[in-house]
Amino acid sequence: MTRRRSQDSVRQPSDAPDERSLRGGVVDHRFVRRSVIDKVRSGQLAPHDVCDAHPDLRRAAVAYGVPSRVRCPICEQAMTVRVTYVFGPRLPKSGRCITKESELADYDVGRTVYSSYVVEVCRECWWHHLLRMVPLGGFTQRHAST
Repeated sequence: MTRRRSQDSVRQPSDAPDERSLRGGVVDHRFVRRSVIDKVRSGQLAPHDVCDAHPDLRRAAVAYGVPSRVRCPICEQAMTVRVTYVFGPRLPKSGRCITKESELADYDVGRTVYSSYVVEVCRECWWHHLLRMVPLGGFTQRHAST
């Protein structure tokens, strides 16, 4: 037996959920970060094991890093910077480094789905850690059936 929807239960296009709300949200890596820092401080990991940023990430941190108010948890001397990469269709396999905030907004429109990764980097000891993944794009309205 099929149920008919009452007229009140049919969503109007203005309040219909968009695809972004159905595909997930931000993935935060704070707990993993805290665990790595604790292991370095307890001696389970050596600082050189976690201060090994890739040369491309180092260049991006120097050239495009956005200053943060967070002191490096490993060397405790420098303030960290944040570097953002976007991955998705028609982008290089290594992703695209975002150099301006307006570039990031350009990926958050339209139907194409992208993934944005924010990485924390220390420019002194080269500590680095993925802070969060943020989905971008995939913005299509679902229309109510009449």
